[in-house]
Amino acid sequence: MTTNPASSPSSPSSPSSSSADTTDASDAIDAIDLFALALTFHPDGDVRAGERRMDGSDSDAWQIATFHVETDADVHADHWEMHPSAEEGVCCLTGGARIHFRATGPGGAEDMVRLPAGTAVIVPRGRWHRLELDAPSDLMSITRRHGTRLEKRTDTP
Repeated sequence: MTTNPASSPSSPSSPSSSSADTTDASDAIDAIDLFALALTFHPDGDVRAGERRMDGSDSDAWQIATFHVETDADVHADHWEMHPSAEEGVCCLTGGARIHFRATGPGGAEDMVRLPAGTAVIVPRGRWHRLELDAPSDLMSITRRHGTRLEKRTDTP
């Protein structure tokens, strides 16, 4: 388990330090900074906090990642992204964003969904998408990262 460096022995999430406490250090329960670490949910029910990964090296695991973003560069607005192994939940916790979906056929138009604070969109499996911000935002994504692909936009202004 990865612990939050901001946790202190006096925090409510820290185990008691009484002499009667039989909890060993490996069983410690601490708060996790979701803006620094991702949560990975494994098929066997195991949940781990660790480094955010774009490559999905753990093919059957789901990742929840939260980001504070201020500019389009923070959300790689100049790239399309696609997850072939699962749908993705993209949640706007604060601020505002737009998610663009690449046209599915030649000559088609992009689709766009606005995400004001407190809303989410489900990105279909295998659908190319990208984000743009309306304001500095806190975003959360939930998906299986295995096989995730990024592709540079060729239609940038």
